[in-house]
Amino acid sequence: MLIVTDVKQGDSAGLAGAYARLIEAAGGGTLGLFTAIQRLKTVHSRIADRLARTGLPLLAQHVDPIDPGTLVDIFRDDPRASLLGTDALRDGVDVPGESLRLVLMERVPWPRPTVLHAARRMAGGGSAYDDAVVRARLAQAFGRLIRREGDRGTFVILSAAMPSRLLSAFPPGVPIRRVPLDEAIAHVAATRSARPATAVPEPVK
Repeated sequence: MLIVTDVKQGDSAGLAGAYARLIEAAGGGTLGLFTAIQRLKTVHSRIADRLARTGLPLLAQHVDPIDPGTLVDIFRDDPRASLLGTDALRDGVDVPGESLRLVLMERVPWPRPTVLHAARRMAGGGSAYDDAVVRARLAQAFGRLIRREGDRGTFVILSAAMPSRLLSAFPPGVPIRRVPLDEAIAHVAATRSARPATAVPEPVK
């Protein structure tokens, strides 16, 4: 699990560049999760053509006119494809094996400040409630990466604002490091190159 420390919040170009470079380093097989639909659309519009030119298809919830279940099926069947989505994909993707090698989150998934959230927060202990919600969301997202024995991969969050107290969301023994983007990219690329040559087959034509 890597926490990238030098992608500035609010920098759309920087965020899109980070997504593109990490997906390229992984050779696809990436689930990119967003806390806002507009940021998802912005990143997709900036990187889809770039990735397509290198043979890495990019699917996106709220962009492609396809239901989420079908998007996941397409993603599962093409180990060079990547998929961008929001909460529904964080909770509903079941892609074991080599088709999912990298999970990216663009920021800490704090609850939205709605009236319902305020009521639950008051009843649930204030900030302790928010922390519990975020830990659950992080655990769900990490759980997309490890679906069965033998699965492996990298989980990256592109936010230096990730509090250390929330890292208990991840299973004991998971290595966690705070690194600059270039180091995260190098790690993902090294992990890819260390896999057996047959681990990521070409998509069926």
